[in-house]
Amino acid sequence: MNNVIAILAAILMGISFSTGLFELLIVGRFLIGINSGVGLCVQPLYLGEIAPKHLRGGMAMGSSIFLTGGILAGQIIGLREILGAEAYWPLLLSSSCVPAFAQLLFLPWFPESPRYLLIDRGDELSCAKALKRFHGSSQYQREMADIQQECFALDGEKPKKPWQLFTDGTVRWQLIAVVVITMGQQLSGINAIYFYATYVFEQAGISAEEIPYVTLGTGACECLTALTCGLLIDRVGRRYLILGGYLLMTLWSIVLTFSLTYQELYSWVPYVSMMSIFAFILSFGLGPGGITNTLTAEIFVQSSRPAACMIGGTVSWVSFFTIGMLFPFIVKGLKQYCFVVFLLECSLVAAFIFLVIPETKNKSFLEIKKEFHKLNFGRKSKEKETELNERSQLRGEH
Repeated sequence: MNNVIAILAAILMGISFSTGLFELLIVGRFLIGINSGVGLCVQPLYLGEIAPKHLRGGMAMGSSIFLTGGILAGQIIGLREILGAEAYWPLLLSSSCVPAFAQLLFLPWFPESPRYLLIDRGDELSCAKALKRFHGSSQYQREMADIQQECFALDGEKPKKPWQLFTDGTVRWQLIAVVVITMGQQLSGINAIYFYATYVFEQAGISAEEIPYVTLGTGACECLTALTCGLLIDRVGRRYLILGGYLLMTLWSIVLTFSLTYQELYSWVPYVSMMSIFAFILSFGLGPGGITNTLTAEIFVQSSRPAACMIGGTVSWVSFFTIGMLFPFIVKGLKQYCFVVFLLECSLVAAFIFLVIPETKNKSFLEIKKEFHKLNFGRKSKEKETELNERSQLRGEH
């Protein structure tokens, strides 16, 4: 269904120029926004649910890897020598139908999420069949046992609505974590980096005609770090990568504040600014850019996960819209000192992650839930954990 929306949007944007109706372009952009919002919520959710825990991080990072790859591809085909000329922009906008058609062709061959089949629908036979397709007939039993354990722990608990999570004490700190890291990702200053990139490149002596080609380097940086993060996430861990990313972004915000302040005083300072821009993008891609969605899908159990991803997606897009509306005024008022705001934000989010979010590498969803029990229930956490262990042991005996 989501891909049908994307194809419809591509058609409307493609014919807007020939019909002379700018309203079609607006409607098409609105529809492609809906498509993007749904995709960015559902894809990490699905990938996180079907992956074994030792590969879950790398597979969930697939969304970020292909997202940054898509951005880079868009920058390339948007060059004036390809589809960037005025006569070709309807074709450029309607090219979004290509991945939509590809998904309509291939996604029907993918099975439903095994966790959804067993825990939400109670269909053990379809769950086993899906697991066999994903893991093979000889390797699926371990994943089946893990899903059955989570199913028993939930004890028939129905999937929750997004608004129900706000009054559920068992997920209080998980929900706070999702809101903080999702807002932190959008308000980290990455948009300011792209805003200042053109100015910094001009000050470094790059001509206006060459800047689009240099800008490709920013897209390549994001794509490269997403790939690197995908390789490291199941070895280094989520906590270290996202924490290190925010700390490095804080550092580069300080450097950028000074370099932009003295940009015109010394001939070598613009090159420091340019280096800092690429370093900031690398830090963002290695940490917050890819791991935020992965953590959102990991720190909830099946009954709360879809609603939590919906909340996380909503917070992300609202934050993106807010910074888009306010950013011009922030830059106008603070100029290069806007990075002081972003370095404070990055340092505060880093402190929150250090104090609140546990490592989730190689842990089942139930094990991650136990980590948050200490925050959600305090002294009562031991009683809750004991109760959960007893129920798991009873399940094992039966």
